[in-house]
Amino acid sequence: MSSLGRILIIDDNSKLLEDALPMYGYEVKAAHDGLMGLKILDEEIDFDLVLLDVVMPNLDGWETLKAIRNNEKISKIPIIMLTSVSDTNKQISGLKFGADDYIIKPFILPNLLARIEALLRRSTWNKKIKKAKALPFITGDEISPLTSREKEILSLVAKGSSNSQIAQKLFVREVTVKTHLNSIYRKLKVDNRVQAVLLAQQTQII
Repeated sequence: MSSLGRILIIDDNSKLLEDALPMYGYEVKAAHDGLMGLKILDEEIDFDLVLLDVVMPNLDGWETLKAIRNNEKISKIPIIMLTSVSDTNKQISGLKFGADDYIIKPFILPNLLARIEALLRRSTWNKKIKKAKALPFITGDEISPLTSREKEILSLVAKGSSNSQIAQKLFVREVTVKTHLNSIYRKLKVDNRVQAVLLAQQTQII
């Protein structure tokens, strides 16, 4: 079963969240200081969100936040700051440095869950990464739009129709179907009908 999202917890006291979040459908990984968190993010960029504690050894939350926002590869990842500091000015500083949200410890778990859900719902981070991961043949290049006839043919391919069956249904020659399919492959930058259907379905072309 797929998770609701993959979360990196950067916190030197993360056991509560490590135990609780999977019970609510999230996949989690933990780092116990900012340096370890940055190392994990450098190696794995398919996290949907970071929960970042402020007070930590080696590299605190503020410096970790700045390092993430200054790294072009991961700069857009959603971040919720976790801290026991209740000073309003420090909360403002966190948002100014680039935090997406801020929650005070000790927090009520339903409150944190609601903020995580809201942030993930409006975030566009990681969508392209996940799409590319799901379909490894995707090049990342921009694809050209299909004509209405090409979409019609691709929809029939998706239903399992052969070239001859498509030709009969659309009252065209089989060679015409092959020509359309070659055009579809070229536009979608794929090599075969299986890849074309998978890409079209995931990108909602059909």
